[in-house]
Amino acid sequence: MTARVVLDNEAGRAAAIDALRNGGIVALPTDTVYGMAVALETPGGIEALFAAKRRPPDRGIVLLLADAAQASDIGEWPPAAVALADAFWPGGLTIVVVQRPDVALPAVLTGGAATIGLRVPDHDAPRALARAVGPLPTTSANRSGEPEAADAAAIVDQLGDAVALVLDGGPAHGGPASTVVDCSVDPPTILRHGAIADEAIEAVLARVSRH
Repeated sequence: MTARVVLDNEAGRAAAIDALRNGGIVALPTDTVYGMAVALETPGGIEALFAAKRRPPDRGIVLLLADAAQASDIGEWPPAAVALADAFWPGGLTIVVVQRPDVALPAVLTGGAATIGLRVPDHDAPRALARAVGPLPTTSANRSGEPEAADAAAIVDQLGDAVALVLDGGPAHGGPASTVVDCSVDPPTILRHGAIADEAIEAVLARVSRH
């Protein structure tokens, strides 16, 4: 059965929230490429994401958040992370932090690491879904080794019935991947160069270190 495609509007987002709550995988627009997500509480949900993508669970999956408040519910939130989130969220920055010891996350989510990558995207759809369902494990909506899907039709072509629903927000915005900064170490380290310039990251971190 082919994935159901709905427009990214209020009704479509309500259908996507229902699909997530029922354990389904949902493809959704973000501020870069389309992603596919599953509710964090879904038993075997992250394994299902890897199966849909046809890749081994060899590295962690980022959590997309509704806002910075959700970040401190998941990870330790040091001053550097606070400052970077204030400066660049919503936007193209993934912040890596140590998982909170009192929050149980599936080991497969992080590839067994003690850290987790968090991002608040600059797009209403993933933020609305994360607000309703909680932080969303999300990976790009394509088969491993195939081009990133540019629109809903390409997602259906690539993924077929591996996703329950596609939230159609038109052509993907594209652009560079998020910059990744590891705030689990001191001083924080840029792990991946991306949408936010290194100089902008370093300027914020320099202000934090002076306090």
